[in-house]
Amino acid sequence: MEFITFEESIDLTLGKVGTPRRDAFEAEMEAELEAWKLGELVRQTRKEQNLTQKQLGEIVGVGESQISKIESGKASTFTTISRVFKALGASSAVLDLGKIGRVALW
Repeated sequence: MEFITFEESIDLTLGKVGTPRRDAFEAEMEAELEAWKLGELVRQTRKEQNLTQKQLGEIVGVGESQISKIESGKASTFTTISRVFKALGASSAVLDLGKIGRVALW
């Protein structure tokens, strides 16, 4: 039995770094990680404010299940996420678009 490193396994499965399939996979993983971080931020802030998911959902105008999805990093609309952050007290938000620039959301 031959052992290979994790990196070698990824190279064999998805291709080397810089190939289209590998780049697409890494971009998808990065997006999922960012969605998870966003959800974790919402969860921590909601708990600091002693709100249940149901209570936050009522403030925002969505169901408890939608708050749960956001907190677990699942897809949600930009509008809903904006309303959640406003409800949690975010006074402003800026979207960094990289080379294109930055946009103030509110």
